[in-house]
Amino acid sequence: MFDHCLYFNTSALARRLEREWSEAFEAFGLTPPQAFMLRAVIERQGLLQSELSEALSIARPTATRALDGLEAKGYVERRRSAVDGREVSISPTPKAIRLKTALNEASGAVTAKLKKQLGGGEFTGAVAAIRGIRSALE
Repeated sequence: MFDHCLYFNTSALARRLEREWSEAFEAFGLTPPQAFMLRAVIERQGLLQSELSEALSIARPTATRALDGLEAKGYVERRRSAVDGREVSISPTPKAIRLKTALNEASGAVTAKLKKQLGGGEFTGAVAAIRGIRSALE
């Protein structure tokens, strides 16, 4: 019925991928958005919240809610930026840094599984096409 509908097909795909990454990050007690955010914070320590929101293509209030959860779990610390007092700098805690390799491996396992199911070229092409569509619509 909706074979040619971009919204329907991307939403269905998003739900399926959400299940894959939810299973991968379940052992850490993290949702996929929290896990990807934590990976970004670990990789780029000291990011401003506005930079983090932009890097993850999410609204600031969405970032705030995810950061609240990560902070409650003891994975991030927020500090007022020395450069701009209106901004908050995000840093991972030592507890979070210890998870870096395991989080990356869990995500990598999902990516490897999908590449195997789809084929490496198809996977890479799909990601590039979706990224291009997203950019064109922004």
